[in-house]
Amino acid sequence: VQLQASGGGLVQAGGSLRLSCAASGRTISNVRVGWFRQAPGKEREFVAAIKWSDDSTNYAASVKGRFTISRDNAKNTVYLQMNSLNPEDTAVYSCALGPAIGLYYRSSSYVYWGQGTLVTVSS
Repeated sequence: VQLQASGGGLVQAGGSLRLSCAASGRTISNVRVGWFRQAPGKEREFVAAIKWSDDSTNYAASVKGRFTISRDNAKNTVYLQMNSLNPEDTAVYSCALGPAIGLYYRSSSYVYWGQGTLVTVSS
């Protein structure tokens, strides 16, 4: 399985961006796709996740109400719509895929990782 993340860029505080994570390769059922981010000098942290089978979602408290994760089954793509961005959201965002039974907030629960895409929010 290969994951391709895209959509990062530079945006002003209060603005929006939509990240995409396109999956290709062999079909895997009963999986979860998550977004993680890592800011300079900080540890990687969980952002959001979606379970492929039932579209159930989970969010970090810091992004709940501002970010929305969704998927397009036909395109094998997961999106992260990010609104009301602030400078604290600046980070490299990575998508990952793993079995749905794993703990959604733990990076170790995910098996496949895409390359990161940089999001920079200016004040």
